[in-house]
Amino acid sequence: MTRTAGEVLEDMNARLAPGPDANPLLPLIASGVAGLDTLAALAMEQRLVIAADLLSFRRLAERSAAEESACAPFFEMLAEGEAVAAQRLGVFSEACGVDEGRAAAYEPLPGCQAYPSYVARLALGAAPTDVVLALSANFSSWGGYCATIAKSLRDHYAFTDEACGFFDFFAEPAPELEERAKGAVQAGADTGRIDEEAAHRYGRLLQSYESMFWTTLARP
Repeated sequence: MTRTAGEVLEDMNARLAPGPDANPLLPLIASGVAGLDTLAALAMEQRLVIAADLLSFRRLAERSAAEESACAPFFEMLAEGEAVAAQRLGVFSEACGVDEGRAAAYEPLPGCQAYPSYVARLALGAAPTDVVLALSANFSSWGGYCATIAKSLRDHYAFTDEACGFFDFFAEPAPELEERAKGAVQAGADTGRIDEEAAHRYGRLLQSYESMFWTTLARP
């Protein structure tokens, strides 16, 4: 029996679910042990990630419009979300003591920038439907991380709601994005354009680079 788009997405999410040790920084923030300098580094790395991902998602939207039009709304919404996130990140950065001068002088950590570099690689040549599947699985874990961080920033660091807005944004359910993902996957299934093996490979690498991001920041 042919699976629905929702079932394909759920299966990919389950197969790519990260292990309990994939994010070693999370328990440090959750317990209030992570220092303000670590949170500042998180803010500055995310600033670079967002700028890169925004360009990648726009590129994927453009390619989708020409190659797999059902995927375009998904990537367009991702790009719009990155623009909103960039605005909210500024308040978090300020709460961590990051001003424009410090951000401009910051030297990025290779382990943190591997993720957006790989997203850019996918944006250049991967089939859009397969990227939808891979990213959807990655976003599932990312949203959970953000929910934990948002709560911890309030409980242990006395950050304001506005300063937590970046993480609140990604922690919120995104039913419209999920529907757009289902539409893209369904169209891919209907036209025989889904390569689940490739999508799983992309997703596995994305999850590995995601874990590398957190592991790099967790180092003393």
